[in-house]
Amino acid sequence: MPDFELEKEATAKGFKYICGVDEAGRGPLAGPVCAAAVILPLDTEIAGLNDSKKLSEKRREALYDVIKEKALAYCVAYGSLEEIEEFNILEATFLAMNRSIDGLAGKADYALVDGNRVPKGIKIPCETVVKGDAKSASIAAASILAKVTRDRLLLEYDKEYPQYNFKKHKGYGTKEHTDLILEYGPSPIHRMSFLKKLLGDKK
Repeated sequence: MPDFELEKEATAKGFKYICGVDEAGRGPLAGPVCAAAVILPLDTEIAGLNDSKKLSEKRREALYDVIKEKALAYCVAYGSLEEIEEFNILEATFLAMNRSIDGLAGKADYALVDGNRVPKGIKIPCETVVKGDAKSASIAAASILAKVTRDRLLLEYDKEYPQYNFKKHKGYGTKEHTDLILEYGPSPIHRMSFLKKLLGDKK
């Protein structure tokens, strides 16, 4: 289970406000990528806090409210569909991560970032943590905020484009989703750069 050991190591180096940073939505075929940054008081007790991928949707929704209530600061931000297409998914993810950190209004002085790549352009000292959402409580909290926020956005997209059933697969490339893309064609929120092989096969 994630804990505060990495956060405590950072405070031992002289940093005061450590934010965890994670993203949701790098893999889907539709919609933006979402990132969150969260500063939790050290040793905050949040029962059941874990990597968002290991939690049920109902549990993530419940933890979302607890995290927002207990956090010293949090921010959720997007890398847009247009940025994914203009640059690439990695660059758009970095943009989202930096926006989430910047959105903490200068409160963070150190970042623990899930993964093995330092976000390009980050303005504060940071360290990357592979599988950080299973190790750091702050990163786990960020993973939940990012995942729930993006899932809620896809539920809104489902109302606008009900034929794709976004409420079920949240934009990921399930067989049902790819079959629906082939049936109806891509929507305005689909990542065309992600569909080249699928649509090429159709041709």
